[in-house]
Amino acid sequence: MTLHPQVIALLQHFEKRNVPPVEQQNLKEARALFVESSSSLNITEEIHQVEDRKILGYEHDISIRIYSPNDNSSLPALVYFHGGGWVIGNIETHDSLCRILANHAQCKVISVDYGLAPEHKFPVPVEDAYLATKWVYDHADDLGVDRKFIAVGGDSAGGNLAAVTCYLAVQRKDISISNQLLFYPSTGFEPTESYEKYGEGYYLTKSTMNWFRQQYLSSISDTQSPLAAPMLIPEEDAAKLPPAYIVTAEYDPLCDGGEEYSRKLSQAGVPTTYVCYPGMIHGFMCMTLPLEDGRKAIYEAAEYFKNQYQKQQVT
Repeated sequence: MTLHPQVIALLQHFEKRNVPPVEQQNLKEARALFVESSSSLNITEEIHQVEDRKILGYEHDISIRIYSPNDNSSLPALVYFHGGGWVIGNIETHDSLCRILANHAQCKVISVDYGLAPEHKFPVPVEDAYLATKWVYDHADDLGVDRKFIAVGGDSAGGNLAAVTCYLAVQRKDISISNQLLFYPSTGFEPTESYEKYGEGYYLTKSTMNWFRQQYLSSISDTQSPLAAPMLIPEEDAAKLPPAYIVTAEYDPLCDGGEEYSRKLSQAGVPTTYVCYPGMIHGFMCMTLPLEDGRKAIYEAAEYFKNQYQKQQVT
């Protein structure tokens, strides 16, 4: 396949704007620009109710935002972790995606503002993600959530956090996660063919990824932890992970990592659905205004979620 015409136009638009790469900006500026860019690239749907709360994180209070598509007192839930390399991004940058998911999956989406690096290095964001999921599980009745169907999801670095939250749930045995929705997740630190092939000129670059990893990890030994690289989750634990829906983009440096992780889960016997969107780039599900396939990918993920919940209701 070739790059989608809408992606070509978008990349040309980015080039004209001439914004320096994230690693050449100061942190405050980079975070502000990501918020600004997200609001200009996304459609915002109306939704029945949005509520902001604070909960206890690993080192500090963290914000969560709860999206409710209706007043139903027992809805399935998706605990969502935003992308941004563990360094940028927040509840606002992923507000559009979470609204669409909640509306079209008819579920509660709980978006989590986990601690960002370098202020909160690995494993703090992992522990924040796990604590937020456990909080939803423990407060399911108060939230109007069906405790038997609490899924986790995320894009890019958030997909990484969703995957390792599932692993921690297997390890700690104090919560049950029904499904995992991983959108172009970061799954490991070993270079892949797509990492080399699409690491320059396709929005997300190798230099930006290396910078994100330097901010997030404290030492080279962190790259060998399955809590940072879910590709390293032991096989016996991988077999106990929940069903997965994994999305990748053809022209994304992270494409092969997502595909390899889907293969790892399938080989471990985990029901896994893998979808690669041709002609798309990293982050396309958060570019719903210029990219029709960004919207389509969210709708299809929502459809998967709905079908999984309906199957569970029948059984």
